Amino acid sequence: MKILYLALPFTALVAASASAARPVYDSQAPIAYMLDLSSGAVLFARDADRRIPPASMAKMMTVYVAFDQLAKGKTKADQKVAINPGTWKAWQGQGSTMFLMPDDKPTIADLLHGVITLSGNDASVVLADAIAGNEASFAYLMNASAKKIGLKNSHFGNATGWPDEGRTYVTARDLAQLGARLALDFPELYKQYFGLREFSWGKTNNGAAITQPNRNPLFGKVDGADGLKTGHTEEAGYGFAGSAEQKGRRLIAVVAGLDSYNARISESVTFMNWGFAAWETKPLFKKGTKLQNAEVQGGDTSSVGLLAPRDLSATLPIGASDKLTMKVRYVGPVKAPFAKGATLAELVVSTPTGDQVMSLVAAEAVGPAGFFDRVWAGLKSLIGWG
Repeated sequence: MKILYLALPFTALVAASASAARPVYDSQAPIAYMLDLSSGAVLFARDADRRIPPASMAKMMTVYVAFDQLAKGKTKADQKVAINPGTWKAWQGQGSTMFLMPDDKPTIADLLHGVITLSGNDASVVLADAIAGNEASFAYLMNASAKKIGLKNSHFGNATGWPDEGRTYVTARDLAQLGARLALDFPELYKQYFGLREFSWGKTNNGAAITQPNRNPLFGKVDGADGLKTGHTEEAGYGFAGSAEQKGRRLIAVVAGLDSYNARISESVTFMNWGFAAWETKPLFKKGTKLQNAEVQGGDTSSVGLLAPRDLSATLPIGASDKLTMKVRYVGPVKAPFAKGATLAELVVSTPTGDQVMSLVAAEAVGPAGFFDRVWAGLKSLIGWG
């Protein structure tokens, strides 16, 4: 096996007159990271790989596991959930709450709103109980999902992000990756559950409905804001993982370690607005465009097309005027079998501010080679053909 590079038969020109110097940003946050999903470009990184306590931002992984269970049909949104009395007692009045009561029968959908919109610790643990039987088993699912989606420096010991003597930790880079995967892996569920401005559950002593607002600091201040999650404990300080989409371009921003509620609002809004104002995207390929063929080993065909899985763009500083050079990179020959849509290669776009790497997928499924195909391949290898 070897890494193969296929040069694309063109370069793309981006027409403008200014230089392509990397835009400068001076963040108030000691930890900050911004990712542009349209290109995979990292627009800003400050101490992005430092392990930090996530506080309630850990609930993004709780939601990821729940979305995965819904997508696989292992649970249903309208499934009613009985509340474990021990869970209710443990989380009554502990931090942010959905105001669940022992006799309530919320659905999985209700609990997801309680986690995403209200940041309810009670909702998170009841959801964990409903999916995995208990919080410890649910944490196992959280860590398995974290590994599957490539979070390289994170670990989850509970469903809430509540301080647990350091067992739960993340990095800003991993939180951004998690936010990206929530939007990309479950687009319909993301649209359904994120972005709600308020949610009502429970009643006051006089019978009035309890309606709580979403604490997202971007709402009403940044166009297209729809996620993701705030977090605060004495240990972690004030943090936020945010997401917004404008004209088809989605940014994920993470700030952490801020010292006040107002600082979190100010920095989150300023940071996200900078990402949209100082950078722009240049379209490269529409979804489904075939870029190259990859060589296949042990399959019922000798090559497979490599497609853009979504609209692909490059992210450049406003006014950039430089050429973009592109190449396809994959470890090959690709071993069969694999499914249609399997990620097989990468498009590497070289820009003045660094390489931007985007996944490419198989145009069709390729099965294992038949008997005579294997014999013929062996003969060609033996006599040096091909």
